[in-house]
Amino acid sequence: MEIQAKRVQARLDNLQRKYEFMTIQRLKGSSHAAHEMKSLKQEKAPASKTSKVPLNGQVYELLTVFMDWVSDHHLIKVKHEDSGVDGEKLLLKSASQKSDIQEKCVKLLPVMTEQLQWMPLVNAKFHEPLIRFIYWSLRQLDAGAQHSTMTSTLRRLGEDIFKGVVIKGVQDNSSECSVENKPKTAAFFKSSHLPLRFLSTLIVLKTVTQADYLAQAFDSLCLDLKTDEGKALFLEHQAVPVILGHLRISSKGLLSNVMDSLLQMTVESKALQPFLEACSNSLFFRTCSMLLRTPKLDLQILEKLSIILQKLSKIKSNKKLFELFTIHLLLQELQRTTHPEHAFLCINLNSTLFNLGLTKGSCPASSTGR
Repeated sequence: MEIQAKRVQARLDNLQRKYEFMTIQRLKGSSHAAHEMKSLKQEKAPASKTSKVPLNGQVYELLTVFMDWVSDHHLIKVKHEDSGVDGEKLLLKSASQKSDIQEKCVKLLPVMTEQLQWMPLVNAKFHEPLIRFIYWSLRQLDAGAQHSTMTSTLRRLGEDIFKGVVIKGVQDNSSECSVENKPKTAAFFKSSHLPLRFLSTLIVLKTVTQADYLAQAFDSLCLDLKTDEGKALFLEHQAVPVILGHLRISSKGLLSNVMDSLLQMTVESKALQPFLEACSNSLFFRTCSMLLRTPKLDLQILEKLSIILQKLSKIKSNKKLFELFTIHLLLQELQRTTHPEHAFLCINLNSTLFNLGLTKGSCPASSTGR
């Protein structure tokens, strides 16, 4: 009996320990669950609170003021080529300062490209300062080394500017009948606002490589340049180097479009003289010289180019640039080989050579159209 009693007591002790162990485990489990619930509530609380905080429009306004200030006083000072015969470059800042600005632009452009995705949610009046800042940042990169890391960024930037950005409507399930809000859009290249569209067009020309996109960009540019405001924007944004980037034989399919854009600026207007001065530099004359050396260049391209060169030949100081890049010799050879039936081209060649003092007799009348 005594042995049996000891066994029963030992069994009771085991059951008691097991009960205590299970009780402790249950308490731990409930405590952990309560802790998790508390943590989730703490995480959800700030989120719901912040979602109710409205965006401060003054912050965007402040940022646009800063962007305009930086664009006007720093980025717009891109490096130009001097019109002197020695081809020296006019440095507006020291090389170290320029390099510093370019590096900052390289860092900022990916960030600015990302910001385009939010533009549909922002007041449209803030779009232009951002696009303007992006444009002048791109122009700063012209003067520096090509950054291979920027390739994908520039491609995406060009496509977003060309196509615009759309944010799809958010499904609202708060009511029994769910309603989908209208998509929000931000148009840049296709904007109805000329200053924004013009800047966007120049960005597309700087970043895009697809021929169909470029053709549409030049078509848009030509239409805008038919207006006085468009011509003023062309000069304000120093667009000649952007256009010259496509004035090469490798862009053969676009050459006519490129020339049409330049020709719009040669129409008699108050923008004509500033435009001719913007073309009176080594970059422009070097580009024309390379184009004229192209074998069997299309007649229409030659005719359009002859109009611009004829007008530039009226500026006496440009004679040195004609000679520096041997354009006068190319024109003389072209004059010798051009068939007389191409009267339009012949007249412009004769007029240009006369202005350069390379032909005798009275000045032949130049032609600006058929």
